[in-house]
Amino acid sequence: MKEYFSTKRYGHERGLSCAFRQWKATSHCNALHGYALSFEFVFGCAELDDKNWVVDFGGLKKLEKWLRDHFDHKTAVARDDPALDIYFNMDDIGLIDMVIVDATGCEKFAEMAFEYASNLIFELYQDRCWVESVEVKEHGANSAICRRK
Repeated sequence: MKEYFSTKRYGHERGLSCAFRQWKATSHCNALHGYALSFEFVFGCAELDDKNWVVDFGGLKKLEKWLRDHFDHKTAVARDDPALDIYFNMDDIGLIDMVIVDATGCEKFAEMAFEYASNLIFELYQDRCWVESVEVKEHGANSAICRRK
């Protein structure tokens, strides 16, 4: 049996500039900092469609919108961050555009994107396709991957 895979990348050049902090870290990562994040999605299927595609890249507009809504000039704040009230105040006065997330960091951003993309791909293709993995890169040296089990 064969499986086919295709990839869709939203690179650093797309401007998905996101600030966040790892408030539990004991390193400098506990301070607010940011990156132009990169996202790479790997889609899989056992059977290509009538155009010999895994997925239609042109049909992923909702995915790009979701990425922009969550990571384009946003400040991602963990819902359990002890400074949450301060972030709310900054958001209220327009200093940041806050998005509250379960947790911050490449691993959790990859998980968020994996879950969203999996739901979208199911909506578009039912059981014919799946999301194999999502990789999120802070820069060329640091990335994290969430993979299908």
